Amino acid sequence: MKRSLVIVLVAVAMLVAGFPSTSVAATEIQFWHAMTAVLGDRVNDIATKFNASQTDYVVKAVHKGSYPETLNAAIAAYRAKQPPHIVQVFEVGTQTMLSSGAVYPVYQLMKDNTIAIDWNDLIGPVKSYYSSGGNLYSMAFNSSTPILYYNKDLFKKAGLPDKAPATWDEVEAMAKKLQAAGVKCPFGSAWPSWVLVENMHAYHDQPFADRSNGFDGLATVLRINGPFGVTMMELLARGSKEGWFTYGGRLNKAEALMGAGECGIFTTSSAYLGNLTRASEGKFTWGTGFLPRLAGFPQGNSIIGGATLWVMKGARPEEYKGVAQFFKYLASTENQAWWAGVTGYLPLTNAAAKAMEASGHYAKNPHQKTAVNQMNSGKTTPNSQGIRLGNFNSVRDAIEEQMENIFSGNKTPKQGLDDAVARANEILKEFAALYK
Repeated sequence: MKRSLVIVLVAVAMLVAGFPSTSVAATEIQFWHAMTAVLGDRVNDIATKFNASQTDYVVKAVHKGSYPETLNAAIAAYRAKQPPHIVQVFEVGTQTMLSSGAVYPVYQLMKDNTIAIDWNDLIGPVKSYYSSGGNLYSMAFNSSTPILYYNKDLFKKAGLPDKAPATWDEVEAMAKKLQAAGVKCPFGSAWPSWVLVENMHAYHDQPFADRSNGFDGLATVLRINGPFGVTMMELLARGSKEGWFTYGGRLNKAEALMGAGECGIFTTSSAYLGNLTRASEGKFTWGTGFLPRLAGFPQGNSIIGGATLWVMKGARPEEYKGVAQFFKYLASTENQAWWAGVTGYLPLTNAAAKAMEASGHYAKNPHQKTAVNQMNSGKTTPNSQGIRLGNFNSVRDAIEEQMENIFSGNKTPKQGLDDAVARANEILKEFAALYK
């Protein structure tokens, strides 16, 4: 009897095991990004929070390398017909993405999934930069603008006042005093082209490229070798030769110098706030200020950097539904304010900015207000609305290659900029020929 019961129970167990479970696995959403260190932790946090908020979808946040590496990986995956659902693309990849035919516009995605988002609440620079024909093509995520940082301890060592330099004349004068005090990196900058060429042109209302920097059609000519561009490069070349300007490499490599406490004055993204806070804790104190201005040129505005989230074609409807739900989650005022607060990126909606102000966040974290104040104090013109070029990453490489020749003394500022323009124009014209 006992043996018969055991046989029956085993048979029942095998029968049950043969049927599929009635529970349905959550739909997986692949999200490729380029964030590292503190920012990478925050990306993982927001994916974890979304996953915990519901049971239908699981967002897998996958770090794919630097911004250029992440963009290239997404392009290669799309060609192999295995693209991620979401890819974070930095602002220089915007025109490439718009022209690629590989994206599912975010405004259409949300409309198709009957999710209403008040796009008009987005801050102006973000909405205009990532829109085409008045419609938003990628999901606003992490926007920044460059600001100035200074090491208060090194300033004190050099006998300088606890105040950020406001002009390039002041940067040079202060950097020379820092140099005399034995500071290894009196002045440095990350993102050389973005900060010292692209943003400096916009900040002083100078054209960077033709066709309103690419907003009125595909640009084919750079304008960076004019009087303003040459003046800026002459200043930096002089600093490099005299030793008060330290060139620290491309991308954000030079941030390691500031984080190590070696730079007195430094320019980089406002999104560096989180990493600098971590790197400097218990070691040195620092402050922030607006980007320095060059005398004799008009007022423009700094331009946004960072990245947005692009949705790739090739997924199934149920997966796109999950992407839309994730974006709805990201777009909430609560999450927008949280993200800006823990990263240092700009609040992307007016509602989030108001919430941060009302909560006293900026009173407790005044450095995070620097970028917001700088943007609000500027003047948006066709020259300062942003820069949207095809193959912009290759254009930036061409510029930075010649910046390195200028800083090393191999070329004069005018010769280096002329050569950068010649190479960049070839790149722009090749892109225009593909997508005309």
